[in-house]
Amino acid sequence: MFRIAFALFYRYEIKGLENVPSSGGAIIAPNHISWFDPPLTGGALRRPIYFMAKKELFDIPIFGWIIKRTNAFPVKRGSYDMSAMRHAFSLLSQGKLLLMFPEGTRSKDGNTGKARAGAGMVSCNSQTPLIPAKIENTDKMLKFKKIKITFGAPIYPPSEFSKSDYTELSQKVLDAVARMR
Repeated sequence: MFRIAFALFYRYEIKGLENVPSSGGAIIAPNHISWFDPPLTGGALRRPIYFMAKKELFDIPIFGWIIKRTNAFPVKRGSYDMSAMRHAFSLLSQGKLLLMFPEGTRSKDGNTGKARAGAGMVSCNSQTPLIPAKIENTDKMLKFKKIKITFGAPIYPPSEFSKSDYTELSQKVLDAVARMR
């Protein structure tokens, strides 16, 4: 549904789908500029994707009901949410795709923000690759600009790591996103 709507109204362009594995667990790790980014990303993929979304979104009438039905699950931001992490690891071990924003929040100016440890931590501890993705123009949807999403080559976590590697790996993904054309 989202893919059709985006194609009709926004000249939706998808590149690099060959970088997304056709099976097995992986973390799709895009930049984050708009509330439209999760459905845009999900609509671009040929496989179902699961979303980690801030808990507060599930409390919004109607919207909360909708995102529960689109494979989203809540995470408490600002702390280590054990329940959300267990669910994320379970999905990845089942060979599912998981969407995680390395910045942890939307960018106010459309540029990549500061990396947080979350995506790197999940990747390292699950030994699952991160697929960088560059999303363009979802912050300009009211102007009906062309929307693009480009998936980059997988970035694999180190087999041996420490907590300091988590943010470093997330930053490596954001750097790859910033270099994408």
